[in-house]
Amino acid sequence: MSATADHAEERTNPAARLGFQPGQVVQEIGYDDDVDQELREAIEEAVEGDLMDEDYDDVADAVVLWFRDDDGDLTDALVDATTYIEEGGSILLLTPKTGRSGYVEPSDIQDAAKTAGLTAAKSVSVGKDWSGSRLATPKATKPKK
Repeated sequence: MSATADHAEERTNPAARLGFQPGQVVQEIGYDDDVDQELREAIEEAVEGDLMDEDYDDVADAVVLWFRDDDGDLTDALVDATTYIEEGGSILLLTPKTGRSGYVEPSDIQDAAKTAGLTAAKSVSVGKDWSGSRLATPKATKPKK
């Protein structure tokens, strides 16, 4: 594929735009009937494999966390999600868009991410009903010589 085609795919495929790569192991938490099936399929296509469910008991490269306002404490959910991923891995936090049932305030996402020790990137639209926030775990610091 040409560089131009790669960039075109990043614009049209939300999973590629969010940084998912072939061969990554991605665990999905918070799946329910309301999730965006097209986004799930796009992520599976991007990683060239199935999403692992909440019972997956190994370390993942990334976590997709579907979270609604009534799902409990967001900070706790983020801290729990970090236990499933590699150092330097990322969490794609998916929350309902403004006006949708279960909407989570952006300030609540920022506060929860900071408290959980995550770095939040800006929010992106990933579907008709869902917004995504890419949250990164800190990379391990290299020992000084």
